[in-house]
Amino acid sequence: MFFLYDISISLMAFGMKIASLFNEKVKKGVAGRRDSLKNVQQAFAKDDKVIWMHAASLGEYEQGLPVLESLKIQYPDYKILVSFFSPSGYENVVKKKHIADAICYLPFDKKNTIQQFVNSFQTALFFTVKYDFWYRLLEVLNQKNIPVYVVSALFYEKQNFFTSGGRFFVEQLRKNVNIFFHQTEHSLKLAESIGLTNSMYTGDTRYDRVKQNVKNFTEVPLIQNFIQNKPVLVIGSSWEAEENLVEKFINENSDTKIILAPHDLKRVPQIKQRFGDKAILYSKLEDNQSSVINHQLLIIDNIGMLSRLYHYADVAVVGGGFHTSGLHNILEAAAYAVPVIFGNQYKKNPEADALIDAGAAKSFSDENAAVAFLIQLFREEDKRKSMASLAGKFIADQPDAATIILNNIHAK
Repeated sequence: MFFLYDISISLMAFGMKIASLFNEKVKKGVAGRRDSLKNVQQAFAKDDKVIWMHAASLGEYEQGLPVLESLKIQYPDYKILVSFFSPSGYENVVKKKHIADAICYLPFDKKNTIQQFVNSFQTALFFTVKYDFWYRLLEVLNQKNIPVYVVSALFYEKQNFFTSGGRFFVEQLRKNVNIFFHQTEHSLKLAESIGLTNSMYTGDTRYDRVKQNVKNFTEVPLIQNFIQNKPVLVIGSSWEAEENLVEKFINENSDTKIILAPHDLKRVPQIKQRFGDKAILYSKLEDNQSSVINHQLLIIDNIGMLSRLYHYADVAVVGGGFHTSGLHNILEAAAYAVPVIFGNQYKKNPEADALIDAGAAKSFSDENAAVAFLIQLFREEDKRKSMASLAGKFIADQPDAATIILNNIHAK
């Protein structure tokens, strides 16, 4: 079966090289992999002990970070490696302040390539996040007796593990992974149903992260001046659908201040033009009332402050759920005890269903229904505060996943 797997990896690598001729994102990933071995050889001496976290993309990196940060404290003399599959993860993290000694793309999962990569440093502990499994890598790590873990593991019914053709992959996971730390009890039951009994429920490490965000909150300059003690709607990581929603809401509710952070800063000029004099850019805010009193909408034209902006919200709308782009982080808003609204086109987001079940969030199939509910929330303070309270309680009740995980993993 490994023969077929190796062929599929070779075809994937070839396909990505062809696609890189036409797609800039894929091109970055292909080019970056050429430097992966050189990057780790420059960062680590042969006798350095390395804690290695692999994440498919940015979301998985954020999930794994609470564990990685705790491991850094527990093993202060060990080096840190973070590998990515996706350019969107690599490009975002490499530009930011981080704790890693080296960041690279995971090489293509070919046996010789992976052996050369792993042999270039001493891995003391490896963990991957969620469900990004590479079977030659797991095999090589196991052969070297390196502890392997899966953090915030998430199994769901449509994965190939639950088909007759998935038995090979299940067996590789059973042999090569020490412990699966599951983010939901449903995932744990699914894993155990196919023989992955080396599993335990810990909860989702993202809850640890958002709790930490609230604990470490610092004021965002000039926001209070913009708000003017009025109710606040925060639109996080907006796409066009969420901006359509804002246009409908702003025409129905002139008493609410709106803060909008687009997912793509390239669209800021287009958004500003759309809302005209009703909007002001964050970069144009000044510490005086005249700069904000005539503006209802504040457009955030920088990155890095969204998680703090939810502190000021009475209600939040989080982008990505009205189309197939993928729902953005709704937990950042809920952690500040804020009701959360989003579209209903989301997959593999158990936290969305959990927040809805808790009465702390609502999803809608179209923007008009969402706008109607938003108007209702801002008119009915009791309903809004009830949802807010339920959101705060939901986050507070989640287990401290990173602490549970740290009590069950050990580096060489």
